[in-house]
Amino acid sequence: MLDARLETVLSLIRAPLHADIGSDHAGLPLELVRRGHIERGVIVELNPGPLENARQAVARAGLGGRLDVRSGDGLDPLAPGEVPSVSMTGMGALTMRGILERGAARQVRPDTLVVQPNDNPAPLREWALGAGYHLRAERLASGYWTYPVLRFERADGPDRAYEGLPPDAARRYGPLLLREGSALLRRQVWADVTRLTPLAAPGRPAALELATAHAALAWLDGQSSLDNDSEG
Repeated sequence: MLDARLETVLSLIRAPLHADIGSDHAGLPLELVRRGHIERGVIVELNPGPLENARQAVARAGLGGRLDVRSGDGLDPLAPGEVPSVSMTGMGALTMRGILERGAARQVRPDTLVVQPNDNPAPLREWALGAGYHLRAERLASGYWTYPVLRFERADGPDRAYEGLPPDAARRYGPLLLREGSALLRRQVWADVTRLTPLAAPGRPAALELATAHAALAWLDGQSSLDNDSEG
């Protein structure tokens, strides 16, 4: 059984061969195989405990012929061009960005990336804008907090998903999510406004974060007004 966070990640993955980085008990890749989202998978773990957990879970499931468990750091166990699709979940955005940058330096650049950071996803969106990846889908999943799940695909030219949106708000909250304007996103933005307001003294980082949250809220309110006008 996967929680809502990993179910959301799973929904954005379909590939003949897929690698999950930092898989722990291998729950996600096991379900990807069982549900037919992937044909074969690679599981990468750095630490001995999670590595052994993954090996045992794959063995118990009888899927050793379809899931290859490898020891290593980030994308290091993958050869250039070997795996077209990669996922990373449950890490900080800066940690994920570092893994992707080190992989790119070795020419490991998957066609598709599905990432679920545990914090502000802006560093990943910024990386993608400069690394030749376009944002193709993004979701929010409820849990201990609100989790963003992003799907990037390699593509040429500028990513038009960001056109017409306040840049900082789009990087922080997501261009596709802002256009969707879900109740869950609105709650997230309001929670940030409430949290940041008492911290936002002039010159502090919280002041910039608060301005970004207000910009997102203003855009959402503007879109809501347009929708109401069109319905009228």
